[in-house]
Amino acid sequence: MNKLDAYVSERSKNNPEFAQIVEQENINLEVAVKVHDLRENMGLSQREFASLIGKPQSTIARIENGSVNASTKMLSEIAQATNQRLTIQFSPAF
Repeated sequence: MNKLDAYVSERSKNNPEFAQIVEQENINLEVAVKVHDLRENMGLSQREFASLIGKPQSTIARIENGSVNASTKMLSEIAQATNQRLTIQFSPAF
């Protein structure tokens, strides 16, 4: 465990609100990477991908940079539009 992980782990134990924020940011990062990889593997630009799922390009950009908490509804819409299966895996951050 590196120093940053140790710090986050210790602070999370003492501050439940901090732990929640860290967990949400970890989820946002994982979603960002998965959506970006899916779009890239399909060979689509953000604009093309957004058009496929019926959302603005700015929404895809916000998902891919991790600045939005993508809802399960949004993820389900992406999965349906791209013929993918939505799977959710829960695991503790620390």
